[in-house]
Amino acid sequence: MKNLLLISTFILPVAVFGQASVKKASNYFNNYSYSKVIEKLEGKEQISTDARRKLADSYRMSLDFKNAELEYSKVVASAEKTPEDVYAYAQVLKMNGKYAEAQQQMDAYATLKATDSRANLYKQNKDYAIDLLKDKGQFDVKNLAVNSTEQDFGVAYYKDQIVYTSSKQPISGAYRRWNGNNLPFLDLYIGKEDATAEITNAKKLSTLNKKYHEGPACYSKDGNIVMYTQDNYKAKSSDGVRKLEMYESKMVNGKWGERVPFPLNNKEYSVGHPALTADGNTMYFASDMPGGKGGVDIYKITRNADGTWGTAENMGDKINTEGNEMFPFIHESGLFTFSSDGRPGLGGLDVFATEIKASTSSATPQIGKVINLGAPLNGSKDDFSFVLNAEKTKGYFSSNREGGKGDDDIYSFNLLKPLKFGKQIKGTAKDKEGNILASTAVNLYDPTGKVINTVTTTETGAYSFDVDDLGTYNLDGKKEKYFDGKNTAPVVAEQDVTIADVILEKDPGMALRTLITDSKTGLPLEGVKLKFTDIKTGAVFFEELTPATGDYLKPLADKKVNDVLGYKIELQKEGYFPKTVNFNQTIAKPGIIEVPETMDKEVKDLRDLVVINDIRFDLNKFNIRPDAATELNKVIEVMNKYPNMVVELGSHTDCRASVKYNATLSDKRAKASAAYIKTKITNPARIYGKGYGESVLLNGCACEGTVKSTCTEEEHQKNRRTEFKIISMGAGTDKVDVINNSTNSFDKKTKK
Repeated sequence: MKNLLLISTFILPVAVFGQASVKKASNYFNNYSYSKVIEKLEGKEQISTDARRKLADSYRMSLDFKNAELEYSKVVASAEKTPEDVYAYAQVLKMNGKYAEAQQQMDAYATLKATDSRANLYKQNKDYAIDLLKDKGQFDVKNLAVNSTEQDFGVAYYKDQIVYTSSKQPISGAYRRWNGNNLPFLDLYIGKEDATAEITNAKKLSTLNKKYHEGPACYSKDGNIVMYTQDNYKAKSSDGVRKLEMYESKMVNGKWGERVPFPLNNKEYSVGHPALTADGNTMYFASDMPGGKGGVDIYKITRNADGTWGTAENMGDKINTEGNEMFPFIHESGLFTFSSDGRPGLGGLDVFATEIKASTSSATPQIGKVINLGAPLNGSKDDFSFVLNAEKTKGYFSSNREGGKGDDDIYSFNLLKPLKFGKQIKGTAKDKEGNILASTAVNLYDPTGKVINTVTTTETGAYSFDVDDLGTYNLDGKKEKYFDGKNTAPVVAEQDVTIADVILEKDPGMALRTLITDSKTGLPLEGVKLKFTDIKTGAVFFEELTPATGDYLKPLADKKVNDVLGYKIELQKEGYFPKTVNFNQTIAKPGIIEVPETMDKEVKDLRDLVVINDIRFDLNKFNIRPDAATELNKVIEVMNKYPNMVVELGSHTDCRASVKYNATLSDKRAKASAAYIKTKITNPARIYGKGYGESVLLNGCACEGTVKSTCTEEEHQKNRRTEFKIISMGAGTDKVDVINNSTNSFDKKTKK
């Protein structure tokens, strides 16, 4: 069935040849008698390019890839070669494990047919084979004892049994052979799966087998619906080919009912390789019907409310190429697999996988990122007919790889690690004017800041990265004579591709680099709103948000050595105290001028910003002692740093003495402390004192009235305290600190 669906892609117009043997070979080719084509043309040097093409195709269809490679090499050396000849040659080279040579042919194909999706997929990652050949410990693969010297493939789960397709026949007795591979026609077999995944007690499935090809088949999860492929017994196509068609049967009262032909069966094209969803109401299948992408395509069809099949939909560019896509499989989890020779693979058909998920924004399900399952499941030959059990722990696939027992063999596998589809980050390196920057080194950093990959942009400035996990990734682009361009790429579950360009700026020789970090952790702060204003002119120099790296690079294109820089720098970020500073510096030499700054997280207690020891007073006094002044000066420093900060200074006592006395004394001490601070800050109204007496005890040390406290002196001391509560940060001001890195600075009068 694999070969039958592929046949239409190999048949080319019949040429008129002068030699009788070549004419016969052409007729044999059109009748799929590949061994007879080889018999007639093998060793002949003086034949047309078309005849040699048929010889090469016949070797390939006969699985003689060594001789196929030799003949294709002669075809592509001819002036009459076609782009498809070059592609076929590249495929055979891969099937012989010659990946470097195959890459050369794919380069040529991409030039000959630049708009072909196969060429575009190849150009996205020319070195794909290096990664695919690595065994990542995903699959444990085993050839099964049930395999014969003929074809065995196409496993389907049917309740607690296994159904598969085979051309094996009894040792004795006559049986028909198919011209395409000179093997018996295919039949469906059924058996049991044992604990080691071997298929035991296999026998023919008599209810479905007929005269010619039958299989593969698939079943709904409950086993009450079967769809299967067979030859068209009634008619041949206009060019004399017996196409494939599909039939459906349903279980009625414990017996299989009437076999109903699929409504898209047609003598002029094939439909086959059905894959039913668990409920049996949606089916994926392969067909070379007109209107497809090219070769064999995969289609989807859903039942109508009355049980009839609706309109078939081509799966589109996400799945199909101008090559051949076939053997679809849909798992109830949404995992979708298929085989293709049109996508970058290791040779012949490779198994690919994706996820089909319901869309939150439309009725059309979303097709996720398509991945090649790689070695050891895929190899240099045909790998196809992948199925996975309900638990997603093991399954089967088929292959004609070397080391098997026959033509196509069935292999079991254990899925040792969950399949990861990952996501893709794509972008373009450009300058500020939008010009493309080729040969730019782009680094990708994981959410922890570690470089995980580096690529160099193509002539189109494009780059892409594959990532396995969700999260925010960082990018930077580096190019000589340019400042680094940076961006972030938030990779989320809802989209498979995240677009993140890097914009680089031409290096004029001088620049300001502002790095904003957390004052306590030292970590860079993302999303800080930077505003640089020229102090002399009052003009805004720039306003930007810091990236995840916390820095921003601003070129100084119109500046030169000995120029004096003077900027008011305003910093704002949610959850942090806003900050305004003055920056003054004379440019001493070309290069980057660093402007580092820190920001403090918003807090409610001033002690979270600065260490303030206990404010102590003499007994029954409220005058400010020198040691108290030392601590209050720390408050003054912070309030001058944040000229909009409003603070309540609260004084508290323990329970000893009367309530009235404690309230009066604490109020005097609070107001005295606040008065000391008022004389040394701008806008003195920003701080006020309030005495709480013993009204807000921190523990159970009350001692009024009949209550007698048993608390220790240490416990009473906890209640004797001064608190500095931040009430607000105000609405903005021109009051600033000064950063001065120059002897030729601007006015420092605002600095305290």
